[in-house]
Amino acid sequence: MKISRRSALKLGAASLALPAPAIAQADSRPTVTVAVQNISTSNTLEMLREQSNVGTRIFRNYVEPLVDTDWVGDMSLQPGLATAWERVDDRTVDFTLRQGVRFHNGDAFTADDVAFSFGPDRMWGGGAKEVPTAVVQGARRIFPGFERIEVLGPHRVRVVNSVPDIVLEGRMARTAAVIANRRAFMAAPSWMEWARKPVGTGPYSIAEYRPDQMLTLDAFDAHWQGRPPIRRLRFAEVPEVASRVNMLVSGEAQFASDIPPDQIERIASDPRFEVAGGPINNTRYLVFNQAHPVLANPLIRRAMSHSIDREAIVAALWGGRTTVPRGLQWEFYADMYLADVEVPKFDPAEARRLLREAGYRGEAIPYRCLNNYYTNQTATAQINVEGWRAVGLNVELQMVENWGQIQAGDKTSRGVHDWSAAAAVNDPSIQMSGTWGRAGAPWLREQYRNEEFGTLADELETSMDRPRRRIVWRRMLEIIEREDPGYVVLHRNANFTAKRRDIAWRAAQSFVMDFRASNWGA
Repeated sequence: MKISRRSALKLGAASLALPAPAIAQADSRPTVTVAVQNISTSNTLEMLREQSNVGTRIFRNYVEPLVDTDWVGDMSLQPGLATAWERVDDRTVDFTLRQGVRFHNGDAFTADDVAFSFGPDRMWGGGAKEVPTAVVQGARRIFPGFERIEVLGPHRVRVVNSVPDIVLEGRMARTAAVIANRRAFMAAPSWMEWARKPVGTGPYSIAEYRPDQMLTLDAFDAHWQGRPPIRRLRFAEVPEVASRVNMLVSGEAQFASDIPPDQIERIASDPRFEVAGGPINNTRYLVFNQAHPVLANPLIRRAMSHSIDREAIVAALWGGRTTVPRGLQWEFYADMYLADVEVPKFDPAEARRLLREAGYRGEAIPYRCLNNYYTNQTATAQINVEGWRAVGLNVELQMVENWGQIQAGDKTSRGVHDWSAAAAVNDPSIQMSGTWGRAGAPWLREQYRNEEFGTLADELETSMDRPRRRIVWRRMLEIIEREDPGYVVLHRNANFTAKRRDIAWRAAQSFVMDFRASNWGA
């Protein structure tokens, strides 16, 4: 059940009515409610399973990785549960762990917890609990060359890869690299019961999780950074934009996520509120299913790409508040950023020519779409369908309720669907090789396979030769965005959060919502 504005209020009142120790009643820190469109796509809080934008939004509040990220700054890697790291060789990095860190159950954080978190029990399967296949597949994709963790001392570990990895340190900053408590994991009756209440080291601990309704977090006052600024932090699942905004205006919520650009001026016109955020390091794109009999022909996929007016989408739906990137890449890739690459241009005449060459005769192409999981998703889909219809493409828009329905049915029945790609580390191998290479979901589902691309993706992941890596990266973009398209880049994503104006809080260059003391107050 998705909760409405009224049921969210009832839930909030119920949780406030619960008895609390006298010390909690005297706590002057605020209770903060964030109205979100979705809490978790998997109905779990285990980041090895919840690899999504909405999971990214909440995770940093209750679990932590070895390496942190400057989410509200330049996206640089920062000390987290590790205070320092040192390259030993192309395959090996040593990490010095932070001392004095406690888990939410009171256990001290040590090197053994790191070894457990990257061990078979939690990550790779074959251990004490039956780990879902999706977890194991995700781990292999995110840590493709992982070999082992060596415990060098109570607060020192060595990460050893089976192959060279130029961004091994960055992988330790991924959402899936958070550290879990071994004792709590082993004590949980099942993997699912653990996954709905994982025990980590974050500034807030999980008090209660009601799937599809509410996540309640309480301040963990023993956190290594000191007392968190919020006593109780709640994420209320409210799918409708209007209901989220109404919760903010009525005072039921202090934050409302995923605000469409056309609502920004109206909200900001009230002196009590403002809208924070802007473009983030996330790309909105459409994904092709190569196994569909019509889309098996790359000419048709190329025609679909040339039929999309990206600039019109940015102007009409985003008010010019975001941009069209140069393919699936980012400026913060530094020397790996290819500044002369462009997405295929909007060219209806070329699209019609390609369709004639392909011998296309109006066969139906299904387009499965969620109702605004992404901001402006439905309106974008309608614009795309009209653009395809204008060049003679018969694309059938099919509205579905969840991600399971996106992937449901025989592989040949799926056509096009929406997706996004986040970049949290300044190198394309994590975003591109990990997602679109041989270990990625499209390859495993036989949704997209190109042998030359797969070989290059492997090389990009393991090469330490920077000039060669630029050549490989350029060729990969040529293949997957032009010659044999796996996707169509639409625009850079933007994330807007409405909030009370009197709360000093900064939006991230990501979907992450950071409620640590460093991002709260003057």
